[in-house]
Order: sequence, then C-alpha cells, then structure tokens
Amino acid sequence: MPSVNIKITREGATAEQKAALIKGVTDLLATVLDKDPASTFVVIDEVALEDWGVGGLPVEEYRRQARAKS
Repeated sequence: MPSVNIKITREGATAEQKAALIKGVTDLLATVLDKDPASTFVVIDEVALEDWGVGGLPVEEYRRQARAKS
C-alpha cells in the first residue's frame, strides 16, 4: 500500500492539475513497481510561500534574485 506525499507552493494549482498529479503518480507506481492503484494513496499539501525556502532564502526572495540574474 504505497503512500506518496506531494508538497507544492500554494499558488493556485487547479483541481484539474492536482487530479493529473494524483493520476500520474498512481500510474507511475503501477507501471514501475506493479502497485495496485486501488491501494495507492496520494496526498497533496499546499504550503504558503512564506513557509517554503530554497537556497537559504524564502522562495519569493529566491525567485526575485533568480529573475535579476536573468
């Protein structure tokens, strides 16, 4: 019984996008590990931007700096 947790930033992912993630992960586990889709659990957690960091910075600041370098 596989369980997968996907964390994304809370930036307006649609219900359709989330459904596509759930289906894609379920299909991948079925294909690669021969897991039964009926017993595969996928949870999507949406995290506020201020609670997400990358490269030692809050994600919004990281993105600002990345855009400035472009």
